[in-house]
Amino acid sequence: MTGGPSVKPHKLRQDGSMLKALQADLAIIKQRDPAARGTLEILLCYPGLHALTLHRFSHWLWSQRLPLLPLMARVLSQLGRLLTGVEIHPGARIGHGVFIDHGMGVVIGETAVIGDRCLLYQGVTLGGTGKAHGKRHPTLRKNVVVGAGAKVLGAITVGANTRIGAGSVLLRDVAADSTVVGIPGRVIHQSGVRIDPLAHSALPDAEARVIRNLMERIDALETELARTQGCLRELAAGRPLLEPCAGAAQNLKDREILEFLGDNPGITS
Repeated sequence: MTGGPSVKPHKLRQDGSMLKALQADLAIIKQRDPAARGTLEILLCYPGLHALTLHRFSHWLWSQRLPLLPLMARVLSQLGRLLTGVEIHPGARIGHGVFIDHGMGVVIGETAVIGDRCLLYQGVTLGGTGKAHGKRHPTLRKNVVVGAGAKVLGAITVGANTRIGAGSVLLRDVAADSTVVGIPGRVIHQSGVRIDPLAHSALPDAEARVIRNLMERIDALETELARTQGCLRELAAGRPLLEPCAGAAQNLKDREILEFLGDNPGITS
């Protein structure tokens, strides 16, 4: 995005074979999924793992840039989509220890980059905007969690340890250690607080908080208006005022409202 800080190229671990990547993917599933009962069950029953394994091979074919190999890579990726419900372009770069939970409906674009130990739930889209060539899909740094149905669009960067709430639509860069919720996605800072990546119910409801603040403001304005009208009626009748007409100003939570409207220091554009 224009106007934001310069972003250094994201480097993924390239130290080892696809077997090492598979071992890291197995380990993260055992760590993060309480339903995983053993290695054999994960190997046979986890479509996210199947999709990643097929992708690592198709990505190797894609990177060779020899005649017909890119086409074979695309065919293999479409086979993976048919078998798992997960569509990963062979050009996407994915780190170690990535977990695609359930997986159905996940779409990962050609220039997307996913760092180590990221967690993607079903229905996630890492997509592009427009038809420009070059980098046009998101970069996720390490340990990013993307909730079910969330959309991360464009050549943006999501900082390490960030959580993106279910159903959010993120269109701008996000700093590390943040929580993103809403449409469009807005940042609620939680820096320095360790959060369980599976605890989706712990995500704050920014829209509800802002609406509550606005309702409190409306209530205060209506109270002030009624008081002023009463004062005017007393004056019109020629009676002395028994109490001041001016009420205390309502203390709005301006920062929350500004964040809701887009003036958010946690997002750069």
